[in-house]
Amino acid sequence: MNLAASRFAGRVVPVNHKGGIIQGNEAKTSLREIAEPAELAVIVVPPPAIPEIVRDAAASGHTHLLILPGGFAEAGEEGRRRDAEVRGFAEANGLTIAGPNCAGIIGPSFAATFLRDLPKGGGAALISQSGALAEEAICASHLRHIPLGTVVSVGNAMQLGVADYFAYCGDDPAVNSVLLYVESIDDPQRFRDVARKVATKKPVIGLFGGRTLEGGRAAAAHTGATANTDAAISAFAEECGIIRVDSMRRLMLAAKGFGRFPQGFGRRVLLLSNSGGPGVLATDRAAVEGLDLVDLPERMKSVLRQRLPPEASVANPLDLLADAREERFADTLASALVDASAFDAILMIHVVPFMVDAGPVIRALAPLCRNARLPVMHSMMGTLEQRADWFRIMEEAGVPMFDDAEAMAECAGLLARYEAARARAAAADSGPPALKGRR
Repeated sequence: MNLAASRFAGRVVPVNHKGGIIQGNEAKTSLREIAEPAELAVIVVPPPAIPEIVRDAAASGHTHLLILPGGFAEAGEEGRRRDAEVRGFAEANGLTIAGPNCAGIIGPSFAATFLRDLPKGGGAALISQSGALAEEAICASHLRHIPLGTVVSVGNAMQLGVADYFAYCGDDPAVNSVLLYVESIDDPQRFRDVARKVATKKPVIGLFGGRTLEGGRAAAAHTGATANTDAAISAFAEECGIIRVDSMRRLMLAAKGFGRFPQGFGRRVLLLSNSGGPGVLATDRAAVEGLDLVDLPERMKSVLRQRLPPEASVANPLDLLADAREERFADTLASALVDASAFDAILMIHVVPFMVDAGPVIRALAPLCRNARLPVMHSMMGTLEQRADWFRIMEEAGVPMFDDAEAMAECAGLLARYEAARARAAAADSGPPALKGRR
């Protein structure tokens, strides 16, 4: 069903020992009945039957397998025996195995997965050692308008691990940013080499599980991770050119921002608001994130003092006052765009009071944003009766939308870190990695 939902254009051949018709396709009773080997055989049978299926695949020329079920190295003594049997057979017969114990792989027009939904689509790619977090990211892509198009659940990584998918995403022109959820790295040296190569071309954002003593124990139980200190993880991320985040929430903020602006932007921002309190909180968050609320150009100050009410604050942050309607918002944004070279990004806060219709404001801002020469972000706060339509209009104009001005500033701060991360990746030395791998 997911292959059909993803509009996969290739041929799908179901295999079931009972035969019959499955999803409109004639089923074969075994892999041996398929005359031409498939590019990928997706295995979703009970674990005890998998070794025999793998032998059938090798005998009939199917050399690329994706095994979704568990029941291998993570499943006690019997699972470890099964793992050793399949691993040894695959190596001896030239098979390439993705998984097992994974939720599958999703890409543009392809979805070999048992996850309940497909991502929204876009340039961001997630490589995850947790199927549950992959599903959470897919859900977030729809709720938060995150341009996520590729999702890889690594599973046990019998043969293909994080670094393999990482390298592929780095070379894939359809991927503009790479997100990682990682608990364990078998070969830190290879991972670092891949990361540095990728990070010089596109942003890499990493969430590393197991950064606390207690979390490390949980990661060891989940993926067999070797304990590493938080400091060692941070040092390793810096060596790799990875922008490290410490929560799933921040990973999704990075996905939203880099998915839209894959090269990030600088630290000079203009904060444009129609409410003092949210502007203060966003300013605090911007400062924490290392953003620079630069002075307004003198020409811009002069223009705005003539056009805005005397009570408005012509500074950075700009306060247009609560009763600001479409003319005030549009005039201010247009003035800022004339002086676009003074800023690296514009962050707008739009609190919707009861006496102002937000629709005309959105319709006035969207064309300006669509043609803007620098990145624009927008947050809307308050009771938003037409939230879905307003967010859609701005997102289609190329503007990442937020419910929370502080989250918008966090996202901007993450984007502003890429320039330094890319420089570290390009200039890094080749000493031993800070992170310990499995032994």
